[in-house]
Amino acid sequence: MKKSAADVWEDLKNQVDFLAEAGGGFVLRRPEDAAAPGGPAAAAAAPSPGGTSLIGLPPQTDAERRELEQIDRRVLACKLCVLHKFRTHAVPGEGNRSAELMFIGEGPGRDEDVQGRPFVGRAGQLLRKIIAAMTFREDEVYITNMVKCRPPENRVPHREEMEACSPYLIRQIELIRPKVIVTLGRTPTDSFAPGREGMTARRGRFGDYRGIPVMPTFHPSYLVRNEGNRELKRMVWEDMQKVMARLGRK
Repeated sequence: MKKSAADVWEDLKNQVDFLAEAGGGFVLRRPEDAAAPGGPAAAAAAPSPGGTSLIGLPPQTDAERRELEQIDRRVLACKLCVLHKFRTHAVPGEGNRSAELMFIGEGPGRDEDVQGRPFVGRAGQLLRKIIAAMTFREDEVYITNMVKCRPPENRVPHREEMEACSPYLIRQIELIRPKVIVTLGRTPTDSFAPGREGMTARRGRFGDYRGIPVMPTFHPSYLVRNEGNRELKRMVWEDMQKVMARLGRK
C-alpha cells in the first residue's frame, strides 16, 4: 500500500528523533547500500545443524496462533525454574504473532516485572524509539526475552534458567517464523549467533538460526548506561539499517 504524505513525514520524524540523540554529525547510509553484493549484509550462512530450517514453511495457521496464546498462559503459570519465586509477573512477550521482525533480549527488569510487559523501562523506551525509526509500528514486531521472569537484582540469567525457559522461546520462534531476529546484547547473541569475539566485533554481522538471519547488536540498557557515547548509537543504527535492507524497508 502506498504511504500517504503524512505517513512518510511521521517515518522521517521518527528517524530524525532517534538520530538526533546520536549526534548531529550522523551521515545516513542508504539501506540498499548496506545490502550491496559482497557487503556486510551479504546472505547469511547455511541453516545451523541444531534444527530444521524455518524458511519456506506455509503460512501460520489458526491452530498455531492459538498455540502461541497457550504458550503465554503456560509462561504466566510457569514454575520450571527458581526465577518464578522472585517474580511479580512473568513476561511472555508481546507484539505481532506473525511478525517479520523479532527482538530478543536477556530478561525482564524491574519495570517489566511490575507491568508484565517486555522493554517498558528506560531501555525499553529507547528500543521503541529505534523500532519507530526503522519505520515499524510496535504492533508490527514481536519483542521477547531469553527468560520470562526477572532474575534477582537484574543479574545475568543462569544457564539452567535459560535451559528451562528455552522451549517457550524456541516454540515462539517456530510459530511466529520471523524473517529476521535481532539479538539485544551478549546473552541472546551467545545463544543465536555464538562466537568467541565480544559484542563489538560480532555486532553488525548477520548470523543464522535455522535459516533465519540473526543480527546481533548492543542491548539498549548498554546504550542507556553509556548515554554520552554517540558512537554506540551510530553502530546500533548501522545494524538496524542492515535489518531494514534485509526486510526491504526503504
